[in-house]
Amino acid sequence: MSSAPSADPFQPLKADDPAVVGGYRLAAVLGSGGMGKVYLSYTPGGRPLAIKVIRAEFSEDPEFRRRFQQEVRAAERVQGLYTAPVIDSDTEGARPWLATAYVPGPSLAHAVARHGRLPLRSVLLLTVGVAEALGVIHGAGIVHRDLKPANVLLAADGPRVIDFGIARAADSTALTGTGVSVGTPAFMSPEQAAIGTVTPATDIFALGQIAAYAAIGAPAYGDGPSHAVLYRIVHEDPDLSRLPDALRPLVSRCLSRDPADRPTLTDIIRMCHEISPEPLRQGEDWLPRAVAGTITERHQLPAPATTPPPRPATGPTPTPTPYSPQPPAPGSAHPYTPTAHAVAAAPTRTGPAAPGAPGVPGAPGVPGAPGVPGTPGVPGTPGTVPTGHWQQNTHPQGYATPPPHHPSGYAQPGYQQPGSQPAGWGPPGFRPAAPRTKRPGLVVAASVFGALVVLGVIGALLPNDPDTTGKGDRTEASSDGGASGSGSADKARDKPVDPRPVSYEGIDVTENYALRLADHPPRPLEDEDSGVMYGKKDFYFYRDSLFGDEQVGSANGKLVVLKNSQKGSLNVCREETRYTEKIGLDQLTSGSQICVLSKAGHIAVVTYRGKSGANDPSHYITIDLTVWRNADEARES
Repeated sequence: MSSAPSADPFQPLKADDPAVVGGYRLAAVLGSGGMGKVYLSYTPGGRPLAIKVIRAEFSEDPEFRRRFQQEVRAAERVQGLYTAPVIDSDTEGARPWLATAYVPGPSLAHAVARHGRLPLRSVLLLTVGVAEALGVIHGAGIVHRDLKPANVLLAADGPRVIDFGIARAADSTALTGTGVSVGTPAFMSPEQAAIGTVTPATDIFALGQIAAYAAIGAPAYGDGPSHAVLYRIVHEDPDLSRLPDALRPLVSRCLSRDPADRPTLTDIIRMCHEISPEPLRQGEDWLPRAVAGTITERHQLPAPATTPPPRPATGPTPTPTPYSPQPPAPGSAHPYTPTAHAVAAAPTRTGPAAPGAPGVPGAPGVPGAPGVPGTPGVPGTPGTVPTGHWQQNTHPQGYATPPPHHPSGYAQPGYQQPGSQPAGWGPPGFRPAAPRTKRPGLVVAASVFGALVVLGVIGALLPNDPDTTGKGDRTEASSDGGASGSGSADKARDKPVDPRPVSYEGIDVTENYALRLADHPPRPLEDEDSGVMYGKKDFYFYRDSLFGDEQVGSANGKLVVLKNSQKGSLNVCREETRYTEKIGLDQLTSGSQICVLSKAGHIAVVTYRGKSGANDPSHYITIDLTVWRNADEARES
């Protein structure tokens, strides 16, 4: 949690942000987290949406996709007053995404960081609202698993719980490792921290944490390194000395380490009503004035950008996707343009154009940028009306399903399918060039002549060394991607693409704890084998408390300490042959790099940053980690 949240809730799109997701043009960045990034967009009717795009690392995992699809289907059944309903989703595209109703309010984390703790009445209304939300979520067969202040939004008429159940999709995937739970350490339950069974009682513990955080202005188990917070959650009682006396019995029961001792949601709501000196009724005065003022800021929504965000200055600049530059007029539909792919796929028939809605650019007699041909309430193109453009399937929430989108899950900014640009699209005054008449004979002749010239140049450049001729099956692809012999093009085509690296900074590994490279994020796990073999862990930190010996090692692979002249990379780690299984901590200095090659085929560079001080109550080392998952063939254990 940031201690100084941004004052502007809407951040501009950056060069690496998409301009369109699933047919929805993006307007701003709302936030980002461990599983993805959240954007502001609008439905065709102008209702704001929050669209969460899942990170690429998760998108590449088939088990995550399967679970994500299940959780999205379950989340669509949740229709509570204190939840943000799921409006739309794509679980099969290149980058899965999920769209929910936009909630104009700060998160509890943002409100507390900016304005401090909440008064008792606000805390009680927050608690009963979240309890009602959990009742609906649990009724749909979902356990939230990641209930935290960032996932509770403060709207004018009460709290809203978001991201329910989605964290489960990241459990037990190739990234997180079998049996590893997802959650925020400061708000995890003891059973989550100990990799135990997760039940609805897990969310009750988190609700107790939420109530304590709102009333105290800080986590009940304190701040600090994640391993230290998790240790306190599992083994120690929370510090509730600053909690109002009236709240202490309720919060204490919710934070029981034994799930069976925690109260039910019905009990929590009843206790809140008993605690309150006046009847609890949600209204626009349920929050302090300073916090309520931040809700007003979030009603001033930005319109989608008229052009895509700037791209890096490499390669040709793409043509912007056609889009109406007019901001939405009060009471009118928001300008919306589906992707060129959707328009190209729509058959057309001749007929009068549908009239535009009053006040919308493109209506008869009103100047403006052209819009979707023939769509009711949106500017049309005279003479054509698409049929089958997209089916207006009414969603249970009353939103129309958006138009078909690019198979990858994104509509490519600036992309127009050849020959598919309908009349009236593009910037004002734009006229597409007339198609040129093709002359097949000249094209074929020119192609043959060009091929002969290229072959002649290649033949003149090839050496006559017998070791490099007549053995095309042994030649390698050249560095620029060209082939240096027959068969090399097939080799280059078949050569596997190296995985993308994923980096993590500032991981604290406590003594006798270990990491698995497949976990995302890598979370230190306690040694289940009493310091003997460290199970199947890829990287561990061992400290002998009696003699003070300290070392790092791998029980599921091999290590290489890189020389000072070497810079850790995938190729460097692959080429090294100086293997070991254990390294004394006295051999390392801050900045030392270690290659870790696991038997599962993952390769990592560990950068040692130092160890805990003499006065620190726990012993741990701090490392940075860069992982290339599935970079090599898995080896038998």
